[in-house]
Amino acid sequence: RHPSHRAGADADGPVGAQTRLPAAQVSAQPQLRRPARPGVTGEAPPVVRAPMAAGAWATCGSSLIGGRINALRARHVLLRRLSSYDVAIVGGGIVGLASARELKQRHPKLTCIVLEKEKELAFHQSGHNSGVIHSGIYYTPGSLKAKLCVRGAELSYAYFEKKGIPYKRCGKLIVAVEQEEIARLKTLFERGKQNNAPGLRLIDAKEIQEREPYCRGLMALDSPNTGIVDWREVSLSYAKDFSEMGGKIETQFEVTDFQTNKESTEGHTGGLKYPITIKSAKQTAVHCKYIVTCGGLHSDRLSQKSGCSREPRIVPFRGDYLVLKPEKHYLIKGNIYPVPNPKFPFLGVHFTPRMNGSVWLGPNAVLAFKREGYHPYDFDLRDFTDAVCYSGLQKLALRHTAFGLTEMYRGIVISAQVKQLQRYIPELTVKDVMRGPSGVRAQALDRDGNLVDDFVFDGGSGPIASHVLHVRNAPSPAATSSLAIGEIIADEAEKRFKL
Repeated sequence: RHPSHRAGADADGPVGAQTRLPAAQVSAQPQLRRPARPGVTGEAPPVVRAPMAAGAWATCGSSLIGGRINALRARHVLLRRLSSYDVAIVGGGIVGLASARELKQRHPKLTCIVLEKEKELAFHQSGHNSGVIHSGIYYTPGSLKAKLCVRGAELSYAYFEKKGIPYKRCGKLIVAVEQEEIARLKTLFERGKQNNAPGLRLIDAKEIQEREPYCRGLMALDSPNTGIVDWREVSLSYAKDFSEMGGKIETQFEVTDFQTNKESTEGHTGGLKYPITIKSAKQTAVHCKYIVTCGGLHSDRLSQKSGCSREPRIVPFRGDYLVLKPEKHYLIKGNIYPVPNPKFPFLGVHFTPRMNGSVWLGPNAVLAFKREGYHPYDFDLRDFTDAVCYSGLQKLALRHTAFGLTEMYRGIVISAQVKQLQRYIPELTVKDVMRGPSGVRAQALDRDGNLVDDFVFDGGSGPIASHVLHVRNAPSPAATSSLAIGEIIADEAEKRFKL
């Protein structure tokens, strides 16, 4: 799988409705058995206790070894025959599933498989995000992020209607609470219009209170097209579509290596039909013509395994949410967001209603000591050293030391987080909240400490390069953009692989 964001504008937490695919729709890895051959059973031969002559022992040993070698060869042929595909998509998150669905929809005759390392699909970022359907306001005009968000939101709403997936178009207010924020808010309004985000308008303090009676602000940007949905349920719907079109899904397949094959598939004389082997941690393998990786938190490592550069590097940031107590839900009607401050690398705290009726407040943004570490004390030595030894993170930390320390403090002291939230809802108190879920954002950083803010696709160089397409960075709003991302990945795959 792999790996919107636990720690940013699209942060996370366990999603409400935990929909599961029927078992028939997620195929299990074939149970490979040694073929039955005379004298080869696949079981260890019984111990012979009667005395034998030396020559007899040699003959017996040779026969057993030869038989076992033949059995292993037969098993290898069987594995290759049962596990060969035109395209393998590595990563069973929302981006990987949307891409697999789009490829299979365009090319029904392609044999495709999705490989996910966890037991369940959409287990990490896709299942731990804020559930917001973004409208495309914040992003640089002309960027892929801007185009894909607007297109993705349009496609998403149509998809929800078609599939009967529950959602709410509850809108969003981006609220200026200080005079100096008004100029930035107006700039944001112009940017949103350039991006063709629908229905945007600036409203004054009176209209803010009409929309959100307990919210205080000087001016706000009203985005009526912003909504909420359970993105994990959406991900599983993509998986169902893919399976019903004949695609295969393999869970618990953690990719450890990509290799080029040295010989043709048995019975195929036209060269290497399936030139790439993908190996897993469980010593199983899939043979394929082409690979698309959508690895999220592990995208840089997957790229490196195929011989490509690890740049940009993934650095995990955890976001911790507070949850509004049920008796205080009346304080919030829709999404309430801050005006972004360009001095800081992350968006800041916001109020997010959920499909299950809860309300999330936050998050902060702190370095996670483990790429999939959702608790403050989760630690992985490799992940930690990878992050802190990277020059990009070191430079980012030096530029934003005060910000980083403040975020850590707010993660520990609830009253500090509530103080930020009170800028928008003055009636909120510490007694009204409790600790909530956390999420981990796969933040791509370059070596100069700059946050890579747009989508990055890469193929690299070397013998595997012409057979692989890496989705190196799919930041928030990747969930909103998922169907549009699927389109652009399918376009790129068609171009690179000549499908």
